[in-house]
Amino acid sequence: MIAIVHPSNITGSIKAPRSKSDMQRACAAALLHHGTTTIKDPGRSNDDKAALDVISKLGATISDHDDVISVQSNGVHPKYAEINCGESGLGIRMFTPIAALSSKKLTISGIGSLVNRPMNFFDEIFPQLGIDISSNNGKLPLQIQGPLKPNNIKVDGSLSSQFLTGLLMAYAASSPQDVTITVKDLKSKPYIDMTLQVIEAFGMKLPMVKNYESFYFDKAVSNKNTDHVIYNIEGDWSGAAFLFVSGAIANEISISGMRNDSVQADKKILEAINDAGASIKFQDGTYTVGPSDLNAFEFDATECPDLFPPLVALAAYCKGVTRIKGAKRLTHKESNRALTLQDTFGKMGVKIDLDDDWMMIHGSSILKTAHVHSHHDHRIAMAAAIAALRADGPVTIEDAEAINKSYPAFYKDLQTLGAQIDIEH
Repeated sequence: MIAIVHPSNITGSIKAPRSKSDMQRACAAALLHHGTTTIKDPGRSNDDKAALDVISKLGATISDHDDVISVQSNGVHPKYAEINCGESGLGIRMFTPIAALSSKKLTISGIGSLVNRPMNFFDEIFPQLGIDISSNNGKLPLQIQGPLKPNNIKVDGSLSSQFLTGLLMAYAASSPQDVTITVKDLKSKPYIDMTLQVIEAFGMKLPMVKNYESFYFDKAVSNKNTDHVIYNIEGDWSGAAFLFVSGAIANEISISGMRNDSVQADKKILEAINDAGASIKFQDGTYTVGPSDLNAFEFDATECPDLFPPLVALAAYCKGVTRIKGAKRLTHKESNRALTLQDTFGKMGVKIDLDDDWMMIHGSSILKTAHVHSHHDHRIAMAAAIAALRADGPVTIEDAEAINKSYPAFYKDLQTLGAQIDIEH
């Protein structure tokens, strides 16, 4: 699919997409919960659909009624020998330890860029938990056979917090034992806060957390017996970040459906927009953001690396050189995002320098018309689209359907706000 985004004057109001981070965690918790779960306002991205498919194959029964999904489960009881997590990094890292709660021999697979992402973590950790595992030289597919037996382990949290999310959920759902997960150099701590919130909401046992360095499960603490859990999926700060930046660079818009008290890491987009000098207000559950004289800013995205693409789009229109820290976190995404951002925005006339963990974006008052490729990366496609709103001509985006991974309604939402976008299949 090709999307041709024309310079446009957007205006109006839009409801933000639902959080796939929250949705996928809720699906996992619904599988582990013994009883019925009602998921309200569910997400509909490809990653969300993959999560629902995974839990159905691991034993859950799902009834989908548009704005409400009902999940009936009695824990992990695989119906199939292979579990495919689609192209979701969170999905593969979270569901693999959960699937290992079963004693059944399973194949864990994925598609697209996921097959090239490193999974050495499981080769190193699973034998310590009594799980047999073989991988494809540290990559997918994985062959595993549990059951997982909680143990005192030490894990490296520098690559991704998503591995820890899976372990925390599996430990929380397993037999009571006094065990501690010790973590070194944990990145993306807010995502662990989200995991802990979901564990608590579903009545599973919470670990005692010390400085994000140790997670202690007390065998005296048991799960709460709640037959029916009702869970509301919150708005997605990762996807909404592109809407916020659109308002900051193009024209004033209003965005509803976001929690002001959210622990999502990407809520920090508000700080960047404020530091750049754009106008932003919050009232009665709705954010209103609009352009102003934008100036270069400095931002640490180490804990929220998914913000790099919208931050680059914002920085592209700021006077001066914007510095963003955390570029090392971009290597193992759907693409090597540091290089793909450099390539994509370079075609639009924006110079981007990379220096170790820093990315420097040289702002420009006008971006050029260009023909770019998403590199099969949803966030690259969205970043190019919002940057095009103030370019000097249309920006053509190849493989534009990459947005379906996280925000299927993205182009439609921009069109609702008045953006001129031509879609060619």
